[in-house]
Amino acid sequence: MGKSLTRRDVDYSKWYNELVVKADLAENSAVRGCMTIKPYGYAIWEKIQAELDKKFKETGHQNAYFPLLVPKHLFEAEETNAEGFAKECAVVTHYRLKNDEDNPGKLKVDETAKLEEELIIRPTSEALIWNTFKSWIQSYRDLPLKINQWANVMRWEMRTRLFLRTAEFLWQEGHTAHITKEEAIEEAELMNGIYADFTEKFMAIPVIKGLKTESERFAGADETYCIEALMQDGKALQAGTSHFLGQNFAKAFDVKYTGKDGKQDYVWATSWGVSTRLMGALIMTHSDDNGLVLPPNLAPYQVVIVPIFKNDEQFAEISKVALQIKSDLQNKNISVKFDDRDTHKPGWKFAQHEMQGVPLRIAIGPKDLEKGTVELARRDTLEKSFVNQADLTETIKEKLEEIQNHLFDKALKYRDEHITEVNTYEEFKEILESKGGFISAHWDGSKETEEQIKNETKATIRCIPEHTDNQSGECIITGQASQKRVLFAKAY
Repeated sequence: MGKSLTRRDVDYSKWYNELVVKADLAENSAVRGCMTIKPYGYAIWEKIQAELDKKFKETGHQNAYFPLLVPKHLFEAEETNAEGFAKECAVVTHYRLKNDEDNPGKLKVDETAKLEEELIIRPTSEALIWNTFKSWIQSYRDLPLKINQWANVMRWEMRTRLFLRTAEFLWQEGHTAHITKEEAIEEAELMNGIYADFTEKFMAIPVIKGLKTESERFAGADETYCIEALMQDGKALQAGTSHFLGQNFAKAFDVKYTGKDGKQDYVWATSWGVSTRLMGALIMTHSDDNGLVLPPNLAPYQVVIVPIFKNDEQFAEISKVALQIKSDLQNKNISVKFDDRDTHKPGWKFAQHEMQGVPLRIAIGPKDLEKGTVELARRDTLEKSFVNQADLTETIKEKLEEIQNHLFDKALKYRDEHITEVNTYEEFKEILESKGGFISAHWDGSKETEEQIKNETKATIRCIPEHTDNQSGECIITGQASQKRVLFAKAY
C-alpha cells in the first residue's frame, strides 16, 4: 500500500491527495468542492476538537450555537467584513421546489416561493452573533462575554483540495465582548497563544506567532494575530488566527453596555478560529512516502496489535495474550486496537496501519508466545525491536513520548533550517525558487511594496514575528528604512 503512493519528491501535491484518500481520511463528495470526512479522519478531528474545547472552557469560554443562515441586511451591517467575504458567499433565494411539468420526475425552483430577503450561508458568523449580543449585553455585569461555536461554514472556493481548502469546512469560532480595549487585546493574544501551545504540544507542529499585515488581516479586524507553520515542501500554512476587532462590530450592531458610572459605551471585541485545515497541516508536516505519520497525542489509536497465526488453536492462544496486553495498556490510558480480522493477512494489515500512521504496532506469533516477547514497530522511524511482555506497558509509554517529541524536534529542525535571511531582492527570488521556506527580509511597510512582491513572486508576508529583535535595515525593494524583518513565503 505504501509503495503505491506517489513520492513527495516527484509530485508533492499528488502525494498529498493520494494519501488523504488511501489513509481513509476523506474523499470528495457529490457536492462540488465539498468533502466527506471518513470515520478515521473524523476520529482525528474529534481529538483536536476535544483538546481545544477543554482549553477554551478552562479559560472561561462557553459553547453556544447560532443559525447557519444570515439575513443579507445583517451580513451587510459591517461593511469591511461584508466586502471581504462577498465573493465567497453562497446565497439562498427560494424556499420551495415543485414538479417540472416539462420534465416528468424532475423538480424545479418554485418562482412564487422567492424569499423577501436573501439568506447568506455563513462564511463566518460575526454578523449574526453580534446582532444577538445586542440583546445579551446591557451592563458591565454582562461582561466579559466569552462564547465559542463549533460549526460548519461555507466559502465558495473555486480551487479546492481536501482539508486545505474546501467550499464547506468544519471549525470553531470564538466571539468575545469586553469593557476595555486592553482586555480585548489581551484576549486575542491569549487565544493565539492557546492555538500555538496546542499545535506544538499535541500536533507536534512548530509555529511562529506574529501579526498579519494590514492587507492580510481578517476583514473587519483592527489587528490579526496568527500562527504560521512550514510544510515539508517549503510552503507556509496559516494554522490559526485570532482577531482584535476593536469596536467595529459593536458600532455596526449598536452593542453598548452601561458602566458603573451610569454612562453607555460600545464594547470591545475579538474573534478567533481554527478549522479542519489543521488536518492538512498534520498530514503535510509529518507524513512520508509510506503514508500517514501521526503524533501519539492525536492518533485515533496509539497502538495496534496484529496476531500472526496459522490455525484456530494458535489464534486462541495469541488472543488471550493480546487481550491482556490491550487491557494493561488501556488501564494506562493508552488507546489500543486489536486487529483480529480473519479476512486479511498480517502483511496486508501491517501495510494498512503503516499507511494510516498508527504510532506503534505490536506483532505476536507462536514463537513470541514461547519466548514471552512481542515485536514492536515504530511508525515514525520504522524501527523494529523485540520487547519482553513483562516490560511492554512501560516500554510503550516511553516510546509514545519519544515519538511525540521526535516528530516535533524533526519538524522544528526542518523549519529552522528553512528560515533564511536575505538583504536584496535578487537573494529573495533565488532562495524562494531554490530552497523555499520562510524568508526573513526587510519591508518598508507599504501595501504597494507588499503587492509588488506578491504579484512578481507569489510570496506573501506570512507574519510580522512576535519574538524577534528589532533590526534596522533597508527594504529589499525600495531601499526605504525598515525597523524589523518580516517573514515571507509561498503558502497554501
